[in-house]
Amino acid sequence: MYRNEGDTAAEPPPAMTEAVTGLGPLLVSLQLTDSAFPSGFYTLSHSLEGFAQAGAVGPATVPALLRDLLLHGVGPADATALALAHRATAAGDPAAVVRIDEHLFATKLGREMRQAATRTGRQLLDLGREVFDRPEISDYLGRVARREAPGTQAVAAGVIYAATGVPVRHAVAADLFAFCVSFAGAALRLRLTDHRSAQTLLRGAAPVIEAAVEAALRRELDDVGATVFASDIMSGRHERAEARLFAS
Repeated sequence: MYRNEGDTAAEPPPAMTEAVTGLGPLLVSLQLTDSAFPSGFYTLSHSLEGFAQAGAVGPATVPALLRDLLLHGVGPADATALALAHRATAAGDPAAVVRIDEHLFATKLGREMRQAATRTGRQLLDLGREVFDRPEISDYLGRVARREAPGTQAVAAGVIYAATGVPVRHAVAADLFAFCVSFAGAALRLRLTDHRSAQTLLRGAAPVIEAAVEAALRRELDDVGATVFASDIMSGRHERAEARLFAS
């Protein structure tokens, strides 16, 4: 029914808050996994460009490579560290977060992978501080800026997800999905897939993500580390390549 401008009943209801809608954590996850979020994560190929340069992967084998990276690379390493950092942040233990960060950084064998992890991690923390305005994020960014912690991407994500109330299982799943989207985007630019097939690739990765999440949630700090040595080799070759589209 039409109401006059001065009629107070015509005023819209108060803005819906996270407590009312319950969608706050989901919306944080969507924002952080969006390729438009400028963390630098989507400038990486996660060693895919190295495989392509070596002729070691083609359109038919891209899904298998993604599966192996999820289950034996990013899952045991980054996803596990993210889960541990999330729990330590939620428990108010930043010293534990630093230990997790240092451990993950030490498992990255190649210079290129270490630089990619810390560059995107620091950018994520810096932007996360501005966007989400949580003290835990500001505190950890300060530690990284003072060189008290390396600031890897996975640990930075764990801190931000915990600080914004995203449950740990959802946080790990979101970050693994972001990894897959980044990988699929690299495959597109390297002409290893097309836009339609990239969506099939992402859908096919869903059960692998689920398995990687459950495994990551069960691991402890001593378990953090990847076993995808071919990826480390391709990354080492990639950082010495004469021409590169991606930072890793």
